Amino acid sequence: MTGKKPLVVILGPTAVGKTQLALKLGQIFHGEIIGADSRQVYRYMDIGTAKPTTEACALVPHHLIDVVNPDENLSLAQYLRMAYQAIDNLHAQGKLPLLVGGTGQYITALIEGWNIPEVPPNEPLRQTLETFAKTHGAEALYVRLLQIDASAAEKIHPNNIRRVIRAIEVYEATGTPISVLQRKTPPPYRVRIYGLTMDRELLYERADKRVDRMIEAGLIDEVQRLLDMGYDVTLPSMSGLGYGQVAAYLQGEMGLEEAVAQTKTATHDYIRRQYTWWRGHNQGIMWHNVEGVDIAQLADDVTQWLDEQDE
Repeated sequence: MTGKKPLVVILGPTAVGKTQLALKLGQIFHGEIIGADSRQVYRYMDIGTAKPTTEACALVPHHLIDVVNPDENLSLAQYLRMAYQAIDNLHAQGKLPLLVGGTGQYITALIEGWNIPEVPPNEPLRQTLETFAKTHGAEALYVRLLQIDASAAEKIHPNNIRRVIRAIEVYEATGTPISVLQRKTPPPYRVRIYGLTMDRELLYERADKRVDRMIEAGLIDEVQRLLDMGYDVTLPSMSGLGYGQVAAYLQGEMGLEEAVAQTKTATHDYIRRQYTWWRGHNQGIMWHNVEGVDIAQLADDVTQWLDEQDE
């Protein structure tokens, strides 16, 4: 066959039950889980992000969980570097890596091999370019991008000043157009992608019940601890489902009932966005209704796939 190392992906919307399936397959195939969740990367944010329990991590080791503090930024480029390293380490140990999560950008970028320029923000340059755009107009700034990277400009709307500035910023830092740096280089893996789904209304009900369980499990205390530790509500990490709403409740901006209701509504919106992403980035996803999934049959499918690549 191809000689490429195997990678099993388990994806799907929040609350659908990805972790449970991953734990079963991890035990069957001597595998380990690599998280693909943009919220579970934060330390101290356990309940609201539905992190795997200590017991789950003892059954099947997890990676890329608790890797940055809530006031730190984990760029997509950093995530990809860490994920590739974790996958390669598991292959070196003869273990099957299971990439598991619902953050579509993480998963798609990894399996498609996105190249993300690791160029840190240049705030003085950004301010200069923002001032230029305000003074001369967004179109004038866009013309500057056209002059240095026409390929990137074709994919960016002139009014999307943030992306125009980022493209110029990358060119100024590297001397290479961002369109060149972003060319995809598919990783050397043979990938099997399983998607979990269920009836949308039933999934919303399931997600709502999970929000209620999070409140019962101590989400309010968790958010209060984060605030007491000095983590501001304006941080990107604190915009995660439940955190912003509970913080608003704790600061007297809304009642608890409203905070819970808003969290549930935001969760429904997020689920819709997840499905939209997968429709637009379907790399051969094999969807299974979680209510009728046959673990033994799925395990047989994985076994046959692994055997095929060993032939």
